[in-house]
Amino acid sequence: MDPAPGHTDGQSQSQPDIPPELLAAPGYLVRRLYQTYTALWGSIVHSTLTGPQFAVMRAIRRTPGGDQGSLASMAALDRSTMADVARRLDRRQLIERRTCTSDTRRKLLYLTAEGEKILSETAAHAAHLDELLLAEFSPEERARVVGDLLNLSEAWERLAEEDPSENG
Repeated sequence: MDPAPGHTDGQSQSQPDIPPELLAAPGYLVRRLYQTYTALWGSIVHSTLTGPQFAVMRAIRRTPGGDQGSLASMAALDRSTMADVARRLDRRQLIERRTCTSDTRRKLLYLTAEGEKILSETAAHAAHLDELLLAEFSPEERARVVGDLLNLSEAWERLAEEDPSENG
């Protein structure tokens, strides 16, 4: 029997034939990766922290007393998202936000003891997820894949910082 329209031999009936132009579009592929990563985070890490909260807490652990703006940059969050994440973590008493004495507009962030505990628990699950994500690659391939992802993210960040009208 011929496959249903929009399907190819060997694919399940629930898996549509993805247009080749989408498979050649980096943005589409990144979105697919992110959706899958988010789903896996929820099922494997299943912690009390979201991915962005985890990134913020990791940044705070690395730079205790860092200001909210600098930590946002480290965690790859815009300032408004960072403010929301920090408020939520503060309400849950996982971090402490202190006003900078020399500049009252700046908030300095610290992990609480409970925050340290939750971060350590989450980090173990996140490390397991990272291992699963790269399991089918050799150590050399893993380093290359992670390096390629880092290079791609840095290139796209530079592009986003430029005036978009100059690129079109």
